Amino acid sequence: MRIYVLTDMEGISGISASDFVMTDGRRYPLGCRYFTWDVNACVRGCFAGGATSVLVRDGHGAGQNILWDELDPRAELIQGTGHRQRLVGIEACDAVILLGYHAMAGHAAGILEHTFSSADVQNLWLNGQRVGEFAVDTAACGDYGKPVIMASGDDQLCAEARALLPDLTTCVVKHGLACQQAWLLSRPVAHQRLEEASSSAVRRALTGPPPQPYHLPHPVTIRVELVERRRTPNPVGRPGITLIDGRTFEFTAPTVEQALLAVF
Repeated sequence: MRIYVLTDMEGISGISASDFVMTDGRRYPLGCRYFTWDVNACVRGCFAGGATSVLVRDGHGAGQNILWDELDPRAELIQGTGHRQRLVGIEACDAVILLGYHAMAGHAAGILEHTFSSADVQNLWLNGQRVGEFAVDTAACGDYGKPVIMASGDDQLCAEARALLPDLTTCVVKHGLACQQAWLLSRPVAHQRLEEASSSAVRRALTGPPPQPYHLPHPVTIRVELVERRRTPNPVGRPGITLIDGRTFEFTAPTVEQALLAVF
């Protein structure tokens, strides 16, 4: 089984504040190490569970955060960003793990909660349902026919993930107290949990009933409510954009990924 590990940084173990995940943050270099350690724990678990290959997508910010020289040598890595495809390389894989994810915007106890942009996005809806990045990426994977088999992050993210996919394997690596406050597990415990959850998820996918992708009805409409007025895109220059009010707009596309690339 070929595993695609789609990553974010806010839900990584040991990370409790913004300066771990912002490139100009005082503790960003430390955050990159923590990020790489969690990825390595996940990779170890995937291979222990029977994976034949692991492709890691650095999905935080500009996609230049995972330390290549410290990455498990059995894994391959996609870094950087492009404008044609969010889920680069997913076609070659069989199942997906969402590693290091965070709760949606507005969650009172979610560590570094937001939906794509803490500065710009107040709320986001997919086909009328208010969602966070976990649901968006799960649906985007589903458009490729790829099931999500595991998610990791704080306890708030894991509860959000199970609300969408009740049978999903989740891994709590820390507990959310507030946006910039976390109850952290020790590093060995967090990494052991990641390794065991990844191994279990892959083994379950291999030996149990085939995991099913999450599908949304098509076409897909993304609605975005911005934090500030006067920031909505100009529909004249962005064909297909529909303005709802001074802070809200939406876009409809054949797939989730196409809608995302048009909106952000």
